[in-house]
Amino acid sequence: MKNIHTAEEDGNTFSLLKQQQVIEIGSPQFTILLDEISSDAERRRREGKNERPYYAMELIRKARLGALQLPIEKGGRLANIEEVFSVVVQLAQADPDVAHILRSHFGHVEQIVRGAVEAEKADVFLQQVANGAIIGNAFTEQSSQKAGSAQFETTLLPDGEDYRLNGIKYFSTGTLYSDLVYVIASTAEGIPITAIIPTNREGVRIVDDWDGFGQKLTGSGTTIFENVWVGKYEVIEHLPNQTPFNSFPQLYLHAVMVGILKNVVEDAADLVRNRKRTFSFAAAETPRQDPQLLQIIGEISSIAFASESILLKVAATLEHAASTAVGGDINFASSHQASLEASQAKVIIDSLALRAATLLFEVGGASATKQSAHLDRHWRNIRTLASHNPTVYKARTIGDYVVNDVSLPLREIYF
Repeated sequence: MKNIHTAEEDGNTFSLLKQQQVIEIGSPQFTILLDEISSDAERRRREGKNERPYYAMELIRKARLGALQLPIEKGGRLANIEEVFSVVVQLAQADPDVAHILRSHFGHVEQIVRGAVEAEKADVFLQQVANGAIIGNAFTEQSSQKAGSAQFETTLLPDGEDYRLNGIKYFSTGTLYSDLVYVIASTAEGIPITAIIPTNREGVRIVDDWDGFGQKLTGSGTTIFENVWVGKYEVIEHLPNQTPFNSFPQLYLHAVMVGILKNVVEDAADLVRNRKRTFSFAAAETPRQDPQLLQIIGEISSIAFASESILLKVAATLEHAASTAVGGDINFASSHQASLEASQAKVIIDSLALRAATLLFEVGGASATKQSAHLDRHWRNIRTLASHNPTVYKARTIGDYVVNDVSLPLREIYF
């Protein structure tokens, strides 16, 4: 694996995170990991640096956090989907960029563990994950094709017994920090095909050109493949009858959102608790006794609670669906139900989360808008996450299902 960043070891953190097995969720080591990631994020904000979270990603590798879903005999914890999303929420509370960076990793590992890859190749990939490797993604292209289309300009063409990869991908979230990258391309016949290759291979160029106003440090920019050699053992062919829906990536974004909402609650409470001045129309002598401010914080807290409850309910449905998989395939009914609930969750959580991030400023006055407070990051991050898939399309398809019994749209990419 590439050594992206070398951190200065301190006896507390690294003595507990130097291990050859996956960190135990809820353990003192896990708490230290989260605290260290949170402290590093706060330091970078305080210093006004646009420094990438390489240090946090190094800690995650050392803790083998990316191997949570692996079977115990393969070096993992056999964490189910509910447990994974619970971890993502806690990571997002510590640093939402770091949590988002791991979206493709956990999504791809879930499918490999479920059996969507032939066993021999799966063992090779999972061994690398067990050793701490992180998987990034190279899926989306900036073309006129609709999102999720199975048509790609990136090509994977035969070169003797192996292949050559050429193309340009965008929205490569996490790939900047990853050891492996999951690439989807087209064959000469236009059939989708996948490869999982090292990010440091000759011809792979990762450009950190993501310029969104939120989730700024996720590395969601361009990945370029220029005549990259790909071994036949790294190639995964797509099967025609695999799981028809994939709600894991969508729900993952809401796990990140829930972690952000927990920070919104904390920041709102701190604003009121620590504020000395009040307003001329205020209903109490001090902000912390003002019933109207307390009411707003009560609403923000309730939004965070409701959003997390919805998230975990859908995660349980998705886990049930995954448990029915045969040969890696989840049946239509179970897969559709998970996709329906994930879509319903998006319609509600997006709206509530944006409201909570706005209400935060209702309790802080003008001082809350100072750039040094960085409180606008919550709204910007939530808005960026919510923009991944337009809510209006989700709501329409839900309505069409409820009224006309029309199933949700099938995904075209099956791995």
